[in-house]
Amino acid sequence: MGTSDAGGLAEDQALLGRTSTAERVADILRTRMAEGYFPPGSRLSEENIGGALGVSRNTLREAFRLLTHERLLVHRLNRGVFVRVLAAEDVEDIYRTRRLVECAVVRGLGGPPFALAALAAAVAEGEAAAGADDWQGVATANIHFHRALVALAGSPRTDELMRSVLAELRLALHVVPDPRSLHQPFLLRNREILDALRAGDRPAAERLLARYLDDSHASVAAAYAPFAGRPPGAPPAGTA
Repeated sequence: MGTSDAGGLAEDQALLGRTSTAERVADILRTRMAEGYFPPGSRLSEENIGGALGVSRNTLREAFRLLTHERLLVHRLNRGVFVRVLAAEDVEDIYRTRRLVECAVVRGLGGPPFALAALAAAVAEGEAAAGADDWQGVATANIHFHRALVALAGSPRTDELMRSVLAELRLALHVVPDPRSLHQPFLLRNREILDALRAGDRPAAERLLARYLDDSHASVAAAYAPFAGRPPGAPPAGTA
C-alpha cells in the first residue's frame, strides 16, 4: 500500500481526542505498521500523515523520533523518514524475544478459566481471511492473535514491548513473496493453542506455543533471507 492516502489514517483521528500527544500518534503509526499499511522502505510523508491525523509537524516529528528509537523507522539525511528494512539478525532477535515473552506469559497464567474472547476473535478473523484468500489479512489476524495472547498477562509494559516487537515482525513479513505458504500452516496451530487454554491445559498450551514459535522462526527466516536488508521491489540476492 502506498502513502498517498497516509494508510487510511484519517479514520484514526478520533483516537487522538483533545489530549493528542506524540506517544499516541506513535502508537497509531506502530499499529498501522503491524497491520501492514506501511511497507518497509516506504517514505512517510509529514504532510500527508500530519494532515490525516490533524496534528502539528512538531508532534509528528516527535512521534517519528520515538519510532526511530524503537527501530521501526530510520531518518535519512536530506531525504526524510522511512520505514526500516530489517536485517536477518533482526529476525533472529525478534523471535528470541517472542519466545522469552510469549512462553513466559502462558507459563504464568495461573489457574483457569482464562479471558480468551480476544484470542478467539483473532482465530476467527484469521480463518475468515483465509476463506477469502486474503493472506495479508491472515498475517494481520496472526499479529492480533499474539497481541491478545500477551495481553492475558495483564501487563501494560509487556503489551507495549510486544506492540513494538510484532510491528517489527510485520516489516519482515511484508517482503515474503508467498504469504499463503508462510501463514497457512499456523492457522490450525493458533486454534490448537486456543483450545488448550479453553480446556485449562496451560502446560500443553505452552508446549504448543514453543514449538509454534520455533517452526515459525525457521519458516520466516528462510523466506526472508533473500530479501533481508533490501528495499521492497529489489531482486533477491543472486538474481539479475
